[in-house]
Amino acid sequence: MQRHNRETFFVVNDGLVHEREGERITSRIPTVAEHQTAFRFSRMSRKEGFPTSEGLRRKLAEAMTSKDQDNPNSKPGIPAGFTYLGQFVDHDLTMDASALMLAFGEPVSLEMMMQGRSPTLDLDSLYGFGPGCSTFRELYDASGRFKTGSTLGVADPAGIPAVNSDQQGFDLPRRGEAGMGTRGEKRRALIADRRNDENLAVAQIHLAFLRFHNRVHSMLAQHGLPTSVLFDSVRETVVKHYQWMLRTDFLPRIVDPEIVEGVFNRGRRFFEPPQGGDPSLATRPEDRPTMPIEFSVAAYRLGHSMVRAAYSWNRVFMLGARKPASLEQLFRFSGGSGNLDSNGDPNDPDSGMNLRLPSSWIPDFRRLFNFEEAGRKDLLVPPEQFNLAQRIDTRLVNPLSVLPVRSIDQRGVPSGLQLNLAFRNFTRAATLKLATGPQLAREMGMEPLSEEQIIMGAEDGTRLDSLTAEERKELVAHTPLWFYILREAETAPRGAGRLTGVGGTIVAEVFHRAMEGSTHSIVKDLHWRPTLPSYQKGTFTMADLLLFAFEDSEELLNPLGDGPLPQQPGTASSTF
Repeated sequence: MQRHNRETFFVVNDGLVHEREGERITSRIPTVAEHQTAFRFSRMSRKEGFPTSEGLRRKLAEAMTSKDQDNPNSKPGIPAGFTYLGQFVDHDLTMDASALMLAFGEPVSLEMMMQGRSPTLDLDSLYGFGPGCSTFRELYDASGRFKTGSTLGVADPAGIPAVNSDQQGFDLPRRGEAGMGTRGEKRRALIADRRNDENLAVAQIHLAFLRFHNRVHSMLAQHGLPTSVLFDSVRETVVKHYQWMLRTDFLPRIVDPEIVEGVFNRGRRFFEPPQGGDPSLATRPEDRPTMPIEFSVAAYRLGHSMVRAAYSWNRVFMLGARKPASLEQLFRFSGGSGNLDSNGDPNDPDSGMNLRLPSSWIPDFRRLFNFEEAGRKDLLVPPEQFNLAQRIDTRLVNPLSVLPVRSIDQRGVPSGLQLNLAFRNFTRAATLKLATGPQLAREMGMEPLSEEQIIMGAEDGTRLDSLTAEERKELVAHTPLWFYILREAETAPRGAGRLTGVGGTIVAEVFHRAMEGSTHSIVKDLHWRPTLPSYQKGTFTMADLLLFAFEDSEELLNPLGDGPLPQQPGTASSTF
């Protein structure tokens, strides 16, 4: 199983940094082979930061994960689906397709290896190296369309037809009964990046992109393109519309739009800036991008604060009279972190009976994305059933204090604070001696946050009453970058709830560089504009993408339908 946490970082100019359970073990110069094969990280800061003490990290983590329920008035009102689109994007940025090829013993050229191990936004987490590569051939049918899976029909006391029957195209493709191996291996999703089956929400985002590719494939196939040309044309169309959606819809929701426009219109200033600035830092568009650890270990972990404790998922699992879908259930009903079953131990991949997603867990996308933004008022759900992401700030919902064991990759069985997501983030930063927030702000020529902003934050932000005077002094002097960036968003005078300052600049510049380094790139192809149907000409939003992928059909976006609430199911049913 592929997991988030890595134990070795190849940091350009630093060498290989190894860690074990948060402890920095060694740092050494890589061999030539390691230099070619390691995923390429870098530092934006000119020097290492000062790690905070374990005691302070512990208190910060416990304070940040004390929120026991969702805030119903989360401003600026980002639809909750963008939380998991962000996770999907993270996996795209960090996907290393060449590693899988090597694992399967397939020859890998140096060009493929360097492309696979550089952060880009070219959907290699979706495509791998395409149907021509034997490692990824099982993802596709003979025509070059992605395979999709069928959900498992289960007995439903309310008699909802879509729950009682299998639903083709609403689960990821899986090895299934015909597959060899254990039950866990039979549940394994046939996708390029197995991390996209670590929770049900990101799995369904991945499935939507499978559908998006297939719809574009059907459209372009009508033009009579030769088979040798068709797949590449489809992928270019899909990737450029995806990048356009990220640049114009996703990024301005999570980052101050003025920062986004500045970076994409005037270029990068701090991360791998183009030629014309500091010659020692200048890069060319054709150079391979790197992944700054300030982004991967801090700034882009903004999504952790957006996660809800519960979701109105569909007509079966909804807010109000019925129990909503809990965050724990979204992990359980996945093949990567759970067992697709309410029975058995989700930390035991071979427990439980279901090998496919039960039909009762098909999402209602109308509850996750706002289709009124694409001109479809008929797809609105009642406001109390629409999911907003939690505001980007220093507070995390309490379920993130105890992560599923299978989502963590480390030697031994983690326990206690090792399962706390905030503590893990702080410890990873300390291990890498990540630049602190005030340090990076000064390097960027920005005014650092004040002592009051760091300690007090916003009125509804994380309270730090348990800190001693010495710990407060330490926090102000060496604020961990992740916490600092979330405090920036929390206390922003304009548009609180979006990244700004240091955090907004890091995220916008890394996205720009990743697009620039992609094979298909809207940054390099400045005259490209969206060609697929959209609500407004020249735009393409996530709502537009989903409408196209699901054939503009309410029935496909919400297969379980609407209507009276089902009766409470019996506890013996594996559906729930």
